[in-house]
Amino acid sequence: MNKVVLIGRLTKDPELRYTPGNGAAVTTITLAVDKYNTKTGQKEADFVPVVIWGKQAESTAQYMTKGSQMAISGRIQTRTYDANDGSKRYVTEVVATETQFLSKGNQSSNASNSNEYSMPANDPFSGGNFEEDITPVDDGDMPF
Repeated sequence: MNKVVLIGRLTKDPELRYTPGNGAAVTTITLAVDKYNTKTGQKEADFVPVVIWGKQAESTAQYMTKGSQMAISGRIQTRTYDANDGSKRYVTEVVATETQFLSKGNQSSNASNSNEYSMPANDPFSGGNFEEDITPVDDGDMPF
C-alpha cells in the first residue's frame, strides 16, 4: 500500500503551470512537516515536495501562500530524469490525491470568494483556556 497523509506549512508560494501537451494544471509545493527529535528534545521539520494536479492545483495556487497550513493525502512517487550535465537525477515526491486548506491564504480578488476560507466571527475556539472546559470521557467500555 502506498498512502501518505501530511499536514504542514508551505515554504513558498505555490507554482502553477500547465502541461504543454494537454494543458493540464499542475502545482508544485513544498510542505514543512513538523517532527520531534527525541534525542535533542527540539522540534524540527522535514521538507516534502508535493505535486498537485487538476482543479486542486488551481485552487491551491489561488488560495494558498507561503506559510499557509494545509493537509494532503496521496502517494509517494519516485522518478528519474537526465539533467543538463548528463547525470541521472532521482526525485522522490508526494503526488496529492486530496487536499484540504487548514489556514487562510491570500484573498481572491473576486468578492464572492473572499470569505470562502475564513473562520466565522462567533468561533467558539478563538481564544480562552480550553482545558477548564474539557470533560473527561470514560472510555473503559470502548472496544479499541
